[in-house]
Amino acid sequence: MGQRRPHEEPCSCSNTDCVERPLKRLFEGLGRTVASCPWPFALLPLLVSGGLGSGFIFLPGLQENDIEGQFTPTSGPAKAERDLVRLYFPSNDSRFFAQRLATEGSYAALIAVAIGNGSVLSPDAMQELQELNKAVQNLSTAGSYEQHCATLDGGCVPPNPLVPLLGSSPLGPLRYPTNGNGSFLGTTLGGVRTNGSGYVESAQAMKLLYYLREDGDEAEKSRQWLENFLKEFPGVLARLNLKAVRVTYFTSLSRQQEFEGNTKSVIPLFSITYFLTITFSIVSCLRLSCIRNNVWLACCGVISAGLAVLSSFGLLMFCGVPFVVTVANAPFLILGVGVDDMFIMIASWEQSASKTDTKSRLADTYSEAALSVTVTTITDVLAFFIGTWTTFPSVQSFCLYTGTAFIFCYIYTMTFFGAIIVLNDKRERGNRHWLTCMPVEQGRTSCFYNACCIGSCSSESSQLQTNETVSEHPMSLFFKKYYGPFLTVKWTKLLVVLLYGAYLGGSIYGCTQIREGIDLRNLASDDSYVIPYYDDDETYFSEYGPRVMVIVNENVSYWEEAVREKIETCLEDIENISYVDKNLTESWLRAYIALAKNPSINIDNKDFFMNNLSILFNYPGFELDINKTHDEITASRFFVQTVNVTSAVDEKNLLNQLRDKAKKCSISLKVYHPAFIYYDQYLVIVQNTIQNVLIAAGAMLVVSLFLIPNPLCSIWVTFAIASVIVGVAGFMTFWDVNLDSISMINLVICIGFSVDFSAHISYAFVTSKESSANKKAIGALHQLGYPVLQGAISTILGVVVLAAAKTYIFRTFFKIMFLVILFGAVHGLVFIPVFLTFFGYFGTSKIQEIRYKNNKDCP
Repeated sequence: MGQRRPHEEPCSCSNTDCVERPLKRLFEGLGRTVASCPWPFALLPLLVSGGLGSGFIFLPGLQENDIEGQFTPTSGPAKAERDLVRLYFPSNDSRFFAQRLATEGSYAALIAVAIGNGSVLSPDAMQELQELNKAVQNLSTAGSYEQHCATLDGGCVPPNPLVPLLGSSPLGPLRYPTNGNGSFLGTTLGGVRTNGSGYVESAQAMKLLYYLREDGDEAEKSRQWLENFLKEFPGVLARLNLKAVRVTYFTSLSRQQEFEGNTKSVIPLFSITYFLTITFSIVSCLRLSCIRNNVWLACCGVISAGLAVLSSFGLLMFCGVPFVVTVANAPFLILGVGVDDMFIMIASWEQSASKTDTKSRLADTYSEAALSVTVTTITDVLAFFIGTWTTFPSVQSFCLYTGTAFIFCYIYTMTFFGAIIVLNDKRERGNRHWLTCMPVEQGRTSCFYNACCIGSCSSESSQLQTNETVSEHPMSLFFKKYYGPFLTVKWTKLLVVLLYGAYLGGSIYGCTQIREGIDLRNLASDDSYVIPYYDDDETYFSEYGPRVMVIVNENVSYWEEAVREKIETCLEDIENISYVDKNLTESWLRAYIALAKNPSINIDNKDFFMNNLSILFNYPGFELDINKTHDEITASRFFVQTVNVTSAVDEKNLLNQLRDKAKKCSISLKVYHPAFIYYDQYLVIVQNTIQNVLIAAGAMLVVSLFLIPNPLCSIWVTFAIASVIVGVAGFMTFWDVNLDSISMINLVICIGFSVDFSAHISYAFVTSKESSANKKAIGALHQLGYPVLQGAISTILGVVVLAAAKTYIFRTFFKIMFLVILFGAVHGLVFIPVFLTFFGYFGTSKIQEIRYKNNKDCP
């Protein structure tokens, strides 16, 4: 490094120069070290990757794809409420009532829909339903249904209250939704048309639910029966050849099995992604000269990203980190990002062609490119590690695996890929062919030879030249001569500002329309048998929602009239919610009070109250609603029937209103239904997303302030983060993507990628030696416009194959990644350069300009 020349301003540690300048010198030293001895830097990453990659042997034992465990909040209130139900009201498969289960239970479900405009209560349909019921119960590979069924009064629980009547013709009058015998038909008979008196005239669908035992050793046997059902039932259905009804089916295992199969479906797509990425990298790095061709650099850049995936995933598997299906998205993303860093390095390498020796050239490349890559890597890694703070385990696993992979991707870019650059340069300086590594002879007269091996029909030497037109890629010259000047024209700037206004307006509107929560059907593939079942269930059985438990979870004096009045007041408050049908409430206490009035039983006395409970227990189920210990009632429960819960908004509102009413009650109440386990995501998804985004954005601002030598441009980088996130969140609404744990992953990714594109351009802008803001913008686009464009295209190519996936998880990843890259690239190549010409130049002090001018001369 040279000495400072006389009469120059001393180098100042202004703004963030204290961090930036030492890092530049550090990277220069690393570049010289790699150039001096490239082979260890090329071979060691291969050995490390091979060693760490052996961690994949632990993959089968680390796969955690439990839907409830991964896609619901770890601290969701419903999980504590379920534990409470299990403690006070343990299930009894010998006295089985589905509504009293603490879980969904173990079951097989069928929905029979009348074909055409028919009714499932017509004689032909009833006959076929009877045959269907017999066929299910006769499945015997894993034992007959009667051996494993949940029982009531000594026999299997009927799959539908009407099944025992299927042999009767005519069926007789049926009231809806509650039949005369007290059976509730609202969730088992769908598409019902009634007359003015409430009697059923016709019904389009009937649901059959075959519940199995889960107590003791029966749980595993029931699971085997269900697995056998899934294998055999399609064939049974085909043999029945039903004419009056069509049937869709589902089991308590289906959702989980279909979800676990998602990962296998995406594995073939990864090979396509690698092919596309390598092809694009090679094409974008092609040169006509057989010597200066960068094919090997492009291939090794892709290999470097692959080594990062192998090393990081293997390391975390050695550490026992769970592998969730969402992590299968990570390699697609890492491949695109690794190639992005490669393009930045190649661009800086080619622009350092004026250096005569390899050491100086690589030192200059590392000095210019490594800091920019470092900024984006730090921000990406921070974004992902901050994402691990969420309460969704699926998000935690994805962020941990991906963040670690980004670290390895950075290390291998600085070592392995740098060494490959040096080795490739030695080949070029030796005038050797890119494929055969054989020396290319000069002076041949054959035009064909010269065109293939030298790049033109001329017999001139193909040795390295330092002329700009030779060393620079045509696309870089396009950004310098055409795109940059066009973008900095006054009228173009005005158009860009108007375009940004339209973008921001559309984004903000989209954010107000965003939908929350994951639809469980989206965890299955598009061609799964469960999708038609979900469709039928939504079409014919959405009028009545969950039957919710209202639990008194403390020891209260039920024999005191004042206490009963308090309980009744709280129950009435809950019944007044618009989502509750007060006519369908089931209360053991109301029934007991009514019974006491008839024979004039005194229930205002503790002994009389407790001793006469046996009268109440003659009614089915009430005994299971009271936890009686000696002469105390430690807990009890009632049931309210919800209605018209047809959307995620309804589910969220229902849960909030029920819990709000329970909280306001003077007696300790809890509300619970197994579906609330999934509803809990609505309470935290927005909060978690905003929390992660704000913390990550703040961290990005701090990193930018330290590593980008201009505070104002750091603020512009933070502005780009916020702008891209708002854009992605808004436009994902227009693309039918909900805000759930899957899309939240991608919004975390937004933070890192929005920094990537804007930081590269901002850094090039503030370090430019040009005198005017427009020239600085043109210089930044000239230097990094093409690498940013390459990185955007390569990242999109890395995930584009996921658009063809048959599962929501992977398609959602593609949709949001496409929006992230599109908006990030537009900000980096259009919005930020224009906005920097308005404001960025004013953040550059005179001392900084002198420092940039004499950067290499500062000690």
